[in-house]
Amino acid sequence: MKHILIVDDNKTNLTSAKLVLNDIYKVTPVISGAQALKFLENNTTDLILLDINMPEMDGFEVMTKIRATEKSSHIPIIFLTADNDAETESRCLEAGALDFIAKPFVPGVMRSRIGRILELEELRKSLANKLEEKIQEVTDMKSKSQRDPLTGLFNRSYTEELVNKRISEGEHGALFMIDMDNFKAINDNYGHIAGDHTLKMFAETMIKYSCDNDVLCRIGGDEFVMFVSGETSKSVIGNKASDIISDLCYKLEECKFETNSSVSIGIAQTPDDGSDFNTIYNAADKALYYVKQNGKNSYHFYSDKNAEENRRLSQSVDLQYLRECMKRIDPGRGAYLMDYESFHHVYNFIRRTVERSKREVQTVLFTINSSNPNGRIETAETEVAVELLEQAIFTSLRRVDVSTRYSSRQVIVILLDSNSENGDMVAERVVNCFYKLYTGNNITIEYDIVEMDEGAKIPADKTE
Repeated sequence: MKHILIVDDNKTNLTSAKLVLNDIYKVTPVISGAQALKFLENNTTDLILLDINMPEMDGFEVMTKIRATEKSSHIPIIFLTADNDAETESRCLEAGALDFIAKPFVPGVMRSRIGRILELEELRKSLANKLEEKIQEVTDMKSKSQRDPLTGLFNRSYTEELVNKRISEGEHGALFMIDMDNFKAINDNYGHIAGDHTLKMFAETMIKYSCDNDVLCRIGGDEFVMFVSGETSKSVIGNKASDIISDLCYKLEECKFETNSSVSIGIAQTPDDGSDFNTIYNAADKALYYVKQNGKNSYHFYSDKNAEENRRLSQSVDLQYLRECMKRIDPGRGAYLMDYESFHHVYNFIRRTVERSKREVQTVLFTINSSNPNGRIETAETEVAVELLEQAIFTSLRRVDVSTRYSSRQVIVILLDSNSENGDMVAERVVNCFYKLYTGNNITIEYDIVEMDEGAKIPADKTE
């Protein structure tokens, strides 16, 4: 039942109105505006019938107080009045009443007017709810279009728009370009579910070390961006980057991934390194590249990179000294073990050398297979076997030979100055060394060997 509050200082009028309405509505009668306001403090109602002429506080004053209270401001009000004239009607409507009922009450008219107002109120509520739902729907759609579905962070396009707006308004900040080292190995060795879990872990860590005004974004893959708002010193920014790296590396260790994964961060600042998103993004990307080329698992400021390059430019360097500096990164033993992307460059360099000098070069692809009839190998055992194979290659080959992990079960090797006959001999030496290291019985090693010619290319897509 709809609930109606009747406010009238005349008890006879209250009794009369209650008799007319009691069989259709729940009715609460009060004899003053003060009682009505007290009732509305802890209760709500669907409609208020409010007498105009009351002592101490008339109907217009009561209505003003009701409308000033957020909880009851929306309740429809019908005035009760003995002054059935145009001036009173006009004043009632101007005050915000939806209708008025003249005294003495005519039961049919009273019920009709109350029923009509309640129907209109139901329609208003229904339309308001639908409008709110539509607004929420549009808001949700807009929010989804701005966010990465996996991590919930902002996407690239919205981040660019938001950061550009902040910069145009004079806001200073630092852009972190955050990248996970060897993320592909997690997907390859442990599956995409583990990879997705890792990406979500990245996002959660970024949120942990961010402030309310910072902008967090997943660019794509394992690349993330954080725009740290505010004019902050390099030491503070560097400490934040160091905390993020330490926390993420700790979590990666907890996951027990045997992929040597770590975190690298490049940092650019506005306005010193750029005055728009693309400029500082590219600067942070160059700083990240510097980290990747200098050991990974660290952070670097773009401005520091420029300072280092300027220092080198102004410095007279002896070539003999430079050669000795470069040699420091060479362990001096065994074959070179490289990441796959770097291997591409070396492979093409050697191919050009073959084309010019007609040197003999062999390419060997080692593949780990199962010795079981079902052909299945546990992921953990595969990873151990690949590491042992890489160890066998490193110890069995010369310093001039180069290798890389080609897939989760394959390693590719370049044998310089080697023909097919001694290439087979070297490959067999690697296999024999592997079996000395491997103590299980579920793995076999096979290899394919081809001669590199001037048109040779390594496959663009990796296969198991």
